[in-house]
Formats: sequence, structure tokens, C-alpha cells
Amino acid sequence: MEIIKIIGLSLGSLIVLFVLTKIMGQREMSQLSVFDYIIAITIGSIAAEMATSLESDFTQPLVAMIVYALVNLIISFLNIKFVKLRPLFSGRTLILYDNGTLFKENFKKAKIDLNEFFVQCRTNGFFNLSDIKTALLEENGKISFLPYADKRPANPSDFNIKPTENNIVTNLILDGRVMEDNLKEIGYDKIWLNEMLQKQGVVKMDNIFLASYDGDGNLLVYLTNNEKK
Repeated sequence: MEIIKIIGLSLGSLIVLFVLTKIMGQREMSQLSVFDYIIAITIGSIAAEMATSLESDFTQPLVAMIVYALVNLIISFLNIKFVKLRPLFSGRTLILYDNGTLFKENFKKAKIDLNEFFVQCRTNGFFNLSDIKTALLEENGKISFLPYADKRPANPSDFNIKPTENNIVTNLILDGRVMEDNLKEIGYDKIWLNEMLQKQGVVKMDNIFLASYDGDGNLLVYLTNNEKK
């Protein structure tokens, strides 16, 4: 009976976690503030406690999870509604380096030492500090770098080149199955798809692992390969 109860509580906690994460938003981990990250970890640990609450009442951790999620939602609402409160809840962007000057006080506020800063520089492709014009510590804890104009990667506009715009690639076949909604979205049907496949010598759709349309009239087909490498 205990195993059945654990299975039921685990499934229940997973469902609650799924619902709460959908309500709180779909931001990536890199976009979360430190507070958001702690809230997420806390809710996860409470969900684990709920899954194994055999002797205690499972409603207690359930209520705690909902309270944490509600607090997170309220803070997100206040951040959106009141601009002046954003530095309080989400923090503010700090200038760590600008035009050859390292701002020691901002390093202290951010609890970052120079070694950590240099590691971030190198992982972003800057091995020489003189290549960087400005370095900013963002609200999510990541460091953004603005290189000097002569150190940044060249753009086509630097050479007066106007490349053609790329279109979004649309997947039409996934693992042998036609994505009919995607096919309708680009304005084609299965007859057109079969004709395009026949032009490439593909007869059976079952052999197609992926087929994508690039928006320029080209169908990119990748056949299934079962070889182990």
C-alpha cells in the first residue's frame, strides 16, 4: 500500500509542478534572477517532500508550493507594473569595466573577483582586456561584453553587402510522419510533398528521419540511418 501511495503522491506532485511552472512562465534558466532560481529550487524540494509524505498530511507541502508560486507571480506582476520596484526585486545592471577602468566597488557588490571576471572574458572570446570597451553584469548574473569597434566581428554592412534574408525552416516530416499542420501553414499539400520527394529519389516516407522546407522552394531530406557509430 505504501508503494501505491508513493506512486500516487509522486504523480500528484509532478502534476502540481507542471501546472505551477506553466503559470510562472517559460523563461530559460539563464533568464532567471537569483531569487527566481531559489524559488524554483525550493518548490522542487517541497514537491519531493510531498511525494514521500507517507505519515504527514500531503496538503501541507502542497499549500507551501502554491504559496511560493503565488509570491513569485506577485513579484513578477510588481516588476512589470512598477518600474521603480525592479531594482529592489530583480537587482540592477552593474558596470564592471569601462574604457580601461575596473570598478572595484561594483565587483564587491556583485561578489565577483577578478579571476571569475577573467574566466568570463575568456569564455566569451576575449583574451585581452584591451579588446573590451565595456563589461556589464546583468540582472541574471551573466556578464555582457561590448568590444571596441575594430575588435568586433565584421558584419556584411561593413562591406556594403546586402545578403538575402533567411526564412524560418519548417519541419514537414519527423521520423516518417508528415506534419500536416506545418504543411498547410506554408501553403502546400501532400501531393506537392510527394512530388518534391520523388524529384530527390525518395519513394518511402518511412525511410525519412527529417524533411524540412527552407522557405526558398527547397526541401531538405535526411534519411534514416540505423548504423551505430
